[in-house]
Amino acid sequence: MRLFAAVVPPDAVLDEVAEAIKPFVGQVPGLRWPDRAFWHITLGFFGEVPERVLPELEVRLARAVRRHSAPELAFDGFGAFSSVRRARVFWAGLTGDSMVRLADSVKAGARRAGAVQTDEKRFHPHLTLARAKTETDLRPLVEALSGFSGSPWRAERVQLVRSHTGAQMRYESLAEWALAPAEQS
Repeated sequence: MRLFAAVVPPDAVLDEVAEAIKPFVGQVPGLRWPDRAFWHITLGFFGEVPERVLPELEVRLARAVRRHSAPELAFDGFGAFSSVRRARVFWAGLTGDSMVRLADSVKAGARRAGAVQTDEKRFHPHLTLARAKTETDLRPLVEALSGFSGSPWRAERVQLVRSHTGAQMRYESLAEWALAPAEQS
């Protein structure tokens, strides 16, 4: 099973992002824009995981998620990996450093469960919006969208998602856990 852990933002904030990028979708040569149904914030990508690992993975991820309070986040600006000049991925960025700690816990729990991770890069919270097969200069796109800042929202749940690849890609949520209630100040 091809698995990852993710946060799915609320529809209202995804609407803001969709509205911001709407004039550019399909207008940038080389960019493929996945359907909004696939939008999520990946906390950990586990790749192919044997089915026998799934029960322990669910236990470990549930434990990891419960240790963290629901963070307040906001989409803030756009960027690209590996850089805006040589991009293969176009994304919306997120404020809130607590997502880094959450992602680290999720990845550690997955490792302990025996899920081998294929992506050990430093976590950079983002929402992938488009991909390119070859390096593409996205400076004009990122500059055109500068100044975007979305409404604040709370990430309240983490999902374990199975990715079904092939001619008709689809996602299947296998489990979901609530983050701890946000701390009141």
